[in-house]
Amino acid sequence: MKEEIENNLCGLSPKDFEKEIDGKATALYILKNTKGHEVAITNYGGAIVGIMVPDKTGNMANIIQGHDNIDDVINSPEPFLSTLVGRYGNRICRGKFILDGKEYSLAINNGPNHLHGGPTGFHARVWDARQVNEHSLALQYVSKDGEEGFPGNLTMTVMYTWTNDDELIIDYEGTTDKKTIVNMTSHGFFSLAGIANPTPSAMNTICTINADYYVPIDETSIPTGEIRKVAGTPFDFTTPHVVGERIDADDEQTRNGAGYDHCYVLNKKEPGEFSFAAKIVEPNSGRTMEVYTTEPGVQFYSDNWATGYAGQHGATFPRRSALCFEAQHIPDSPNHPYFPSVVLSPGETYRQKTMYKFGLE
Repeated sequence: MKEEIENNLCGLSPKDFEKEIDGKATALYILKNTKGHEVAITNYGGAIVGIMVPDKTGNMANIIQGHDNIDDVINSPEPFLSTLVGRYGNRICRGKFILDGKEYSLAINNGPNHLHGGPTGFHARVWDARQVNEHSLALQYVSKDGEEGFPGNLTMTVMYTWTNDDELIIDYEGTTDKKTIVNMTSHGFFSLAGIANPTPSAMNTICTINADYYVPIDETSIPTGEIRKVAGTPFDFTTPHVVGERIDADDEQTRNGAGYDHCYVLNKKEPGEFSFAAKIVEPNSGRTMEVYTTEPGVQFYSDNWATGYAGQHGATFPRRSALCFEAQHIPDSPNHPYFPSVVLSPGETYRQKTMYKFGLE
């Protein structure tokens, strides 16, 4: 076991991630590239528990929030901590939507609304895992018809690839046997300064988001239906801004989100284009992260509800110590016909590609 840990930059023991849940085994998978940099993932919820990359002085640190054993992953105070999210990422108003004239009711797990696929969504499932090679992992999960209220047997495959250029690529493919709705995402809580006790605030991070418009929300975080220009608001990251600079501005929208918790409508030449979405720079470490995606939107979340709970290796995660860039469709899309469709029909394939590229400057 000592040798196993010593061979991993992240210091995680595979044995600490072994458990059987409903007859399925959980495990830890380590992806390495030619630089020796690592990504660590468990097949419970597809949670990313480690991304080990250097700062400008060569010091390695884990830059994603996670836990160091399977029980803490399962019982995390933040159930979506760096997990996959499905069948539907983000919120659906009052947990109801109509498809082909039939109303469906989902779990209510966020105020009056449905959030992130429900309490037993894809983040809380054991995925079938196959480590394809040293730098890629394939996960598959079959979500049964009626699970969490969603129609159709949905087969979802997620491929994680860790390239030699420190790019974490997440490819999604899904098929259904009955018309349903799908909006997958990955909910990475990124702390580019490196997790610690306490993990430093992310408020000095410099952020750029390639979006001229964002989606305003009501006081329960449901889209109002408007698509609003970012120009002249605290939401304008078309040029680089420090995240903490305007987060507590006297603005109805920052109040409604308790900070940033909004979907940005990405600038695209055409729907489905794989293009630049966002970039963050952590000035002290010099670490950078760029986000590219095929999705029409990215939810920018400034970790407004963390309580300083305990994470990996004695790290703690205070409020606003992480930033999330969840590539996805617009929240509550099924209830807004003019938002891009999230409907998946039999014979079609759901596809999404998102990349998180890490570097230094």
